Amino acid sequence: MSAFSDPAAVASYATNLSRNVPGVEVLHRLTEQILAETVPPAGRVLVVGAGGGAELTYLAQRHASWTFDGVDPSGPMLALARETLGAHAARVTLHEGFVDEAPIGPFDAATCLLTLHFLPREERLSTLREIRRRLRPGGPLLTFHHSVPDGPARLTWFERAARYAAGDGGDPAQIASSANGMATRLPILTPEEDEEVLAQAGFRDAGTFYSALTLHGWVAYG
Repeated sequence: MSAFSDPAAVASYATNLSRNVPGVEVLHRLTEQILAETVPPAGRVLVVGAGGGAELTYLAQRHASWTFDGVDPSGPMLALARETLGAHAARVTLHEGFVDEAPIGPFDAATCLLTLHFLPREERLSTLREIRRRLRPGGPLLTFHHSVPDGPARLTWFERAARYAAGDGGDPAQIASSANGMATRLPILTPEEDEEVLAQAGFRDAGTFYSALTLHGWVAYG
């Protein structure tokens, strides 16, 4: 059973988000500010990996005239998103599946937060191309996911991320196991590879807007 279909994991998603992502509130604030630079008052935003609804809710609360399409392969996580959105759900259309289930747009902007590190490079490239197809010319995409340099310090970075998530008094054996799991089970690219994939998908002017331990965020333009 996927963690995103396990009822206990879905129920604890919001708590785990704050525990696992350093400065998640900062991430959402920066995302909103960068989108607001170009998204018009009645803008339309595509959210890829919308399950849970955290960024959708943050954006909807601050932009009462924006509308959203969110896509996610997990039905239980989309149900959590609807619950989290509350009254804002009326401006959000949720689609169960992958990005090709989303309308063709055009969208004024797109986000893909905490999602791409689950996808192998070719699938990641395909996903980014589908997002690019749905953006108006020049529309921004914001991504945020694990991205770790190659070399002898690679495992050290995973250990730091696992130690942060474990909190004070974390069990060293469990931290080591979590770090090893991240390093071996997730198809995590290097920052250079991530920027290459963005360029191959047709995005330009990629630059980082937020980094925290192993997590890095880029803004790029279609």
